[in-house]
Amino acid sequence: MDIQLSAPAALETEIRLARPPKAARASDFVSRLQVMQTVIGAEHFAVLRLSGHGLPAARKLTLSLHNWAQDVDGNARALLEAYGAAMLTHLEASMLPLIWEGAGDNQFAESGAEPFTMRLPARLLPWSGIAFPIRLGAHGNGYVVFTGSFIAPSSDLIVDMHMKGCQVLIDMLAGEERKLAPSEALSEREIACLQMAGDGCISEVIAEQMGLSVHTVNAYLGTATTKLDAVNRIQAIAKAIRLGYIT
Repeated sequence: MDIQLSAPAALETEIRLARPPKAARASDFVSRLQVMQTVIGAEHFAVLRLSGHGLPAARKLTLSLHNWAQDVDGNARALLEAYGAAMLTHLEASMLPLIWEGAGDNQFAESGAEPFTMRLPARLLPWSGIAFPIRLGAHGNGYVVFTGSFIAPSSDLIVDMHMKGCQVLIDMLAGEERKLAPSEALSEREIACLQMAGDGCISEVIAEQMGLSVHTVNAYLGTATTKLDAVNRIQAIAKAIRLGYIT
């Protein structure tokens, strides 16, 4: 499926990724999302990921994971046609979850949630829903969406589900990058040097604390940068965080 929707500008907000699990399969993410779905009172979930680089017109939201049993393409197309453009614009401007009311007997109970959400035009879809925006940097932006006939989360539940949805995408992104990581793993010394460099230490300080020469420290940082396929030390540190080598 490839439904393209333009975004107005590049997304730049990033957060430091938490240490990911050693291994995560699609079934693990499905199980976690189904638990969230039950807690929030929804019937289905969908994960939308932002892809595309460069000009805004090249950016789009695509379906990454879901538990729709039937008409997957139709459901995804309906969701993106109804709210995709608004979602892309909102993702750049705000982290408030988006909610909407479905057609027919479907409804979305406010129950004190309005200060913590932003409401979209109602009755464009046959089901109500809530979409949690996630921003993790250039490759980790998107939404965790829950849909159903009646969804009525409290403000505390919205905050908790937003955090859990963010962690799901963090782990998905980390797992994807781990698959693309070089086969040669970092050594303990390389990891230690990267960790201290990530904490703001210069090579001289790292050398003194580790009992090494500055030349040796720079050599460890250089080989780590090469193994991580990074262009410089800063990018190597960022990638090591995403891959779970350092925190």
